[in-house]
Amino acid sequence: MQTGAANFYTLLKKIGLLLFLYTLCRLLFYWFNYFYFSDLSFGQLLLILLSGLRFDLSVVILSNSIFILLYLFPMPFRENRFYKKLLLFLFILVNSIAILANCVDLIYFQFTLKRTTADVFNFFGGHIGNDLGRLLPLFLKEYWYMFLIWILLSFAAYYFYKKLDKNSSLKWDKKAYLSQLSIYVSAIGLGIIGYRGGFQLIPINSVDAGKHTAAKNIPLVISTPFSILKTMDLQSIQPKIYFKDEAELLRIYNPYHKAETGGFKKLNICVIALESFSKEYVGAINGRNTDCTPFLDSLIGQSLTFVNAFSNGKTSIQGIPAIVSSTPTWMNEPYLTSPYGSNQLTSIAGLLKKQGYSTFFFHGGTNGTMGFDGYSNVAEFDAYYGRTEYNNEKDYDGNWGIWDEEFMLYTANTINQKKEPFFATLFTLTSHHPYPIPEKHKNRFKTGKLPIEKTITYSDYALRRFFETAKTMPWFKNTLFVMVADHTGVTADQFYQNKIGNSSIPILFYMQGSDLKGIDSTTTQQIDIQPSIMDYINYPSNYFSFGNSVFDSTAQHYAFMYNPGDASYLMIENNYSMAFADGKGVELCYYKNDSLLTQNILDKHPEMVKKLELRTKAIIQTYQQSLINNKMH
Repeated sequence: MQTGAANFYTLLKKIGLLLFLYTLCRLLFYWFNYFYFSDLSFGQLLLILLSGLRFDLSVVILSNSIFILLYLFPMPFRENRFYKKLLLFLFILVNSIAILANCVDLIYFQFTLKRTTADVFNFFGGHIGNDLGRLLPLFLKEYWYMFLIWILLSFAAYYFYKKLDKNSSLKWDKKAYLSQLSIYVSAIGLGIIGYRGGFQLIPINSVDAGKHTAAKNIPLVISTPFSILKTMDLQSIQPKIYFKDEAELLRIYNPYHKAETGGFKKLNICVIALESFSKEYVGAINGRNTDCTPFLDSLIGQSLTFVNAFSNGKTSIQGIPAIVSSTPTWMNEPYLTSPYGSNQLTSIAGLLKKQGYSTFFFHGGTNGTMGFDGYSNVAEFDAYYGRTEYNNEKDYDGNWGIWDEEFMLYTANTINQKKEPFFATLFTLTSHHPYPIPEKHKNRFKTGKLPIEKTITYSDYALRRFFETAKTMPWFKNTLFVMVADHTGVTADQFYQNKIGNSSIPILFYMQGSDLKGIDSTTTQQIDIQPSIMDYINYPSNYFSFGNSVFDSTAQHYAFMYNPGDASYLMIENNYSMAFADGKGVELCYYKNDSLLTQNILDKHPEMVKKLELRTKAIIQTYQQSLINNKMH
């Protein structure tokens, strides 16, 4: 006779069986693709195998959720012989498909260098589907051993499932019903935790694997079923092919940047991303003499400041990858949560690490917020410092994380303990809805027309405190600072509500005693920060970047954005803005004289439209192919 919990224990053993098979698939994946992972030590491989269990448990629970609910259903009919056969069929069907997905990537990874995502289903229709039908027999013939491995692993799942089955049954009395119902409810709760991968803010995804290893090794931490299921509800790119001649494509838009000459300058680099710091709030450059940012205004007088600068997105989760790794979100889904979020990146941190830099990401938010802790690993930062690392809850703002003033001083003091040269990214926090002010400063700052303005003034004060502290430290005089908004904030102004104003941000370069001074009207964007830094320090190697250096007089200078609301793109250049949709320009405005974009002059400037259309198409095609083929490095 079964004990009340025996069925639950047997289920745990069957889940353990799946975790073992997933681990075996991971070892096979490592073996088949040893050329890619050959630099891993035994200790690193062991850590990856252990870390992978967390991701495997998540996908095992998700893919077997119906089986688990039916297996533990607290009713006597689950003892029925035909019901048990149904459970066996469901178990083998679901998990043999999962094992097949893992087996396919034993080979397919060699072509893509990433785990297969849900966009694989796009291959079963249209012209690509025809190619698949033609090539599949050749694939089966050449890689027959992959299918043999699949059959053996699927048989192992069947064999050990049967071994674990018990023939005894439970005596179903009132006590048994209550016991089984309690187990059922508890199992659902445990299953939710297992699927989420723990108690963090959001369920784990592929980017979280970057917390356990270098970005290059993420495909070894996750499994193919995890990659597919976690991207099922994400919109993959439907690629556009405007140019069949690759040479022509590269002539129009080339993301490959050559090594600089003139001697590498090992400057410290500190990028400060300012939460919601719209150009609208910065009096020194908005022409309206607002007094939200007195310190930033004073710093602009000592910096090289770009007044025609634009964000590449409207949220922090879009802005930070654009700033740090020149990776914009020119698609419906934010890059970090898209099917391509675990792709290899060319970040500022990764490039500078190759030159012996220490690299750090500072964000006072609750660890896990927007996945920035995972992203920092993918972007090859040595360490992430958040609310957990700050470790002083008396400075918690009650909403998002640590107050800007305290966290920015913590950042300066932490940097002071590190070796030079370093690259640090500091992302501020407080100027975020609901726009709080620390109690000790509640009467210090004036209230503006909008609630955010008072908080912007507080964050500007925190920035002043940071610089006052940093100036006393030995690393300050050898540090290039780049200040940029992550995106624009709320507004009641008509201009800042339109497509131009709604992306207008400050970007400034500051270094004590340097020639980086003045106001520059060159059109630029967040993704230009990476190549601009590399250009300024004469980076000695080739690299990939979607942007262009502001210091390169031969480069094309423009800003490029995507609006998922109407699936349109916006190209900004030389005071012109062109909206692009359905493969063509649909609106052209000269916003210098038409700030509210009321006059569509598309028909009056055919040559300008043709030029902007051509570059837009080249950017779209290059971006999409780079993401799909994992070629952003």
